[in-house]
Amino acid sequence: MPGRQRDRARPPRAAADRARRSHVEQVRGHRFIAGWGPKRSATVVPAPLSYWQYRPGGPFAAGAAVLVVVLWLGLFGWLAGAAAAREELPLALVAGVAVYVLNTRRVTVSDHGLSFDVAGSRTDPADVVPSVLVQEVHAGPAPADWPQADRRGGWWPGRTRVAVRHLGDDGEQALTVWLRDPAAFADALGVPLTR
Repeated sequence: MPGRQRDRARPPRAAADRARRSHVEQVRGHRFIAGWGPKRSATVVPAPLSYWQYRPGGPFAAGAAVLVVVLWLGLFGWLAGAAAAREELPLALVAGVAVYVLNTRRVTVSDHGLSFDVAGSRTDPADVVPSVLVQEVHAGPAPADWPQADRRGGWWPGRTRVAVRHLGDDGEQALTVWLRDPAAFADALGVPLTR
């Protein structure tokens, strides 16, 4: 059954900027591991996040992790020989896994918008898609009459592709992301899910 898309004119730029700042404030009050609750350093307890899930690192992160392991072992093998490289193997593997894990991203929907956060980094307000600018959330790939969609992560088992059409500074834009619960994601953004 087709759903209805959000029918509203572009809100004033000040409203979108205010939503971006409010999103960043709410997200910064929470730890990266969302189940651990708000940060101890938060002076005001932030509202709970509306939707969140983690995206593992992509091919670039996997390549960087392999490169760290190969360079680590190659350096020790070249400087101290094969025996030293074998001794360093466990530590090199831990370093490679750490590089991959630190590239895990969180898809976060707050009361005010959507962002793609990385552990240990601050969310840039310019990267936030305010909820007031989201026009439609579609299960599956972006329809042909939408703008070219930016891919935000690749396929992962148990996830469904979802396309989001939103207003940007340069007109209409779209993005796709793989989600565990598309209906809850659309509900968190305040837009019905279309199929």
